Amino acid sequence: MQPEDRELLVDFYARVSDQSKYYRFFSPMPELSERDLDRFTQVDHRDRVALILLVAGHMIAVGRFDTIRPGHAEVAFLVEDRHQGRGIGQLLLEHLAQAGRERGVEEFVAEVLPDNQAMIHTFRDAGYQVKSAFEDGVMELVFRIDPTDTAIGVMEQREHRAEYASIERFFSPKSVAIIGASRRQDTIGRALVRHLVLGNFTGRIHVVNPSADSVSGMPAWKTVGEIPGEVDVAIVAVPAESVQDVVLDCAAKGVHGLVVISSGFAETGEEGRMRQRRLVGLSRSYGLRLIGPNALGIINTDPDVQLNASLSSVMPPRGRAGFFCQSGALGSAILEKVQNRGLGLTTFVSAGNRADVSGNDLLQYWEEDDATEVVLLYLESIGNPRKFSRIARRVSRRKPIVAVRSGRSSQGVPMGHAVRKIGAPPEAVDAMFRQAGIIQVESLEEMFDVAQLLAHQPLPRGRRVAIVGNSDALGLLAADAANGVGLVVNRQEALGAEATAEDFEDALDAAIDDPEVDAVVAIFIPPLNVAGAREQVANVLAAVGEQSDKPIVSTFLGTEGVPELLRVPDVAGSSAGRGSVPSYPAVEAAVRALARVVEYAVWVRVPQTSVGELVGNDRDDARHLVNELLMNHPEGRDLDFVEQHRLLGAYGIDLWDTYAVETLDEATTAAEALGWDVVLKATADHLRDRPDLAHVWRNIDTPDEMADAWASLNDLITDPDRAGFVVQRNAPPGVPVTINTMEDPLFGPVLSFGVGGPLTELLGDRTFRIPPLADHDAQDMIREIKASPLLFGYRGSEIVDVAEIERLVRQVSQLQHDLPQVRALQLPLVLAGSESTTVLGATIRVEPVKDPRSDWFVRRLSTMPGDTLPD
Repeated sequence: MQPEDRELLVDFYARVSDQSKYYRFFSPMPELSERDLDRFTQVDHRDRVALILLVAGHMIAVGRFDTIRPGHAEVAFLVEDRHQGRGIGQLLLEHLAQAGRERGVEEFVAEVLPDNQAMIHTFRDAGYQVKSAFEDGVMELVFRIDPTDTAIGVMEQREHRAEYASIERFFSPKSVAIIGASRRQDTIGRALVRHLVLGNFTGRIHVVNPSADSVSGMPAWKTVGEIPGEVDVAIVAVPAESVQDVVLDCAAKGVHGLVVISSGFAETGEEGRMRQRRLVGLSRSYGLRLIGPNALGIINTDPDVQLNASLSSVMPPRGRAGFFCQSGALGSAILEKVQNRGLGLTTFVSAGNRADVSGNDLLQYWEEDDATEVVLLYLESIGNPRKFSRIARRVSRRKPIVAVRSGRSSQGVPMGHAVRKIGAPPEAVDAMFRQAGIIQVESLEEMFDVAQLLAHQPLPRGRRVAIVGNSDALGLLAADAANGVGLVVNRQEALGAEATAEDFEDALDAAIDDPEVDAVVAIFIPPLNVAGAREQVANVLAAVGEQSDKPIVSTFLGTEGVPELLRVPDVAGSSAGRGSVPSYPAVEAAVRALARVVEYAVWVRVPQTSVGELVGNDRDDARHLVNELLMNHPEGRDLDFVEQHRLLGAYGIDLWDTYAVETLDEATTAAEALGWDVVLKATADHLRDRPDLAHVWRNIDTPDEMADAWASLNDLITDPDRAGFVVQRNAPPGVPVTINTMEDPLFGPVLSFGVGGPLTELLGDRTFRIPPLADHDAQDMIREIKASPLLFGYRGSEIVDVAEIERLVRQVSQLQHDLPQVRALQLPLVLAGSESTTVLGATIRVEPVKDPRSDWFVRRLSTMPGDTLPD
């Protein structure tokens, strides 16, 4: 709400019924006085926050809270009658709660008349623990606005329903308008008309061309508004500078979604980027969803729809996979490859610049689409990694997701994608994909290799494979490849070059019946002297594949995809049914695809413990400390030793006994307090220039040794003003490990773990996870590093207390998860022993954050640095 919204508020209030006004103010208020208008529109957005909801420039709802005392605020809503019952109150409550949390509000209070049941349910259904009291005919509802699991679940369900519904309308239109349809053969608009018609779209097709009477034998309309009846989806292929007028025309007609094929937006530079921002803002203001701009288009192969609203002439066969692609240039090639492999798709989206509809939206749709069993993603950027991770982790539990991510090593972002570059290391992004159960592959070819296995064969139960074939050489290659990707060859049947179809059938049946086998690799090269062997073995493979509850992959005649001979008919009319056996031109590709699917199957079957709250943590004290530090140091700073002790101690992490000292006398006194057997070290500030000064002197047991160490260390210091020292008691022996975290502005919290030492840095032997961690995350993290045997009794050494390391990793993860203001935290030397784990030091930096991960709780239009929202 802004002061200039005064007239909007007056118009809105005039459309609200007397009963709604009475429910809001508990008395007849037919009009708002000048004083009321001043009070409602002039808010500081600190102690008094007001949010309004607009459609087509008209206010349809307002929600607000007013702080009544520190930490407590009164909240209220008013929604135009014809928009009531649509969840608007709950949506405003979510945003107001997040605004309150960011401003230190802990509890909302609402006064509601008893017969205003709709409003009472709005508060109760939001997932908060609501307490009620009744006085003077008014109900007082009080609830804390902490984002509890229940409240977050309610938000996620609302988000899921809304995004599914908005995408579903793109894929099931009853009528489509092509804006920019042309009579010339070589134009984009004409191609769009041709593809819709030849694709046998079951709905109505309308063409819009202000300078033509007809296009492709269909009457052409001057504008969308002239089209009789409803228009569900508009395909836009006009010059970029005309798209804004098209949006207004479509909004007036009531179109639900736009697919903007037109280029000339963010991919062209700054001017195009601002044009794209205006396009998105305008579309959103009228409630329109937008695919594109610079998109290839969308496809739905459902026989009841048959929608090819794209620039591709290829209408892929009906299948089980949904495909999201950000690159329009690759889209046509992808569809050609799908058709050649006989894979088949349910739906396809090439989103171009991905200004509005993204992969996150499509995941929400495919999660509920029964026809889609496999999700394929070609990603050039990730606009909201935290939301992507949250949704993908949920979807992966039901359906496998296979993803290719371009720019993986450089973390680069294409020109047209209005997203920030991820600052976290590529390994952290890979870790996010693994945690979410996503099958990340290296190339589009490998994506299709994996997809055709997932789409046609059951998931394996484990890593044990059998190799059956009539080529000894290829059998050995398959075994080597299996061992190289973590599979275990438990059975190998070399049938010989003269093997018949009956030999293959017997060997395959035996392998499938073997309880020590989880999957089968079949290899067939046609013998020179056996007539009809090709068809006979194919029939055996298809029959066995259809009946087997274990997956079968093949190298059949060196073909790629799902050959006609190995296909099982599907009652749904797809190109290949369940049980069809995929073939790979090389055994290495077959085994690699199988290994990817095995990893996913293991992820699905491992019990996923919940990310529970760790007991004993004092989160409030930690937040108070961080807020206090940033209040006094708005630019941020490193924590001193006392502050480190307090912050880490709030999460059950004890630093080793340490004293900060500035003089020799202080060092001697500290050593005496520690009982000697101490070490004198330079502090972290100084070690940034001289890391070789760490742990130079050990076993200082007397005042004389301390004096000698003090003098020697000071001789090495070139800047006395920056000098700082600590006296620390020597720690018990142990394996050195390091635990680090960072906060990426876009990506969020990142946690890493490794064994300490230069070899770890040289070899990159670190594992990464995204907080918060479940128990199994911490366990896997510690065991994944190559140096993990050092923790488990390598060469007769003592086994360290791994459970304590896991606890420490989870506590550090929880700290970083709770406190986005912690820009970086390092525990550079943790000694893991058999009976104790010692944290010898820490480096912690706090910095203010503009938006502390609020996208977990509310949806906001993404912004780039320097962007402003459209007028």
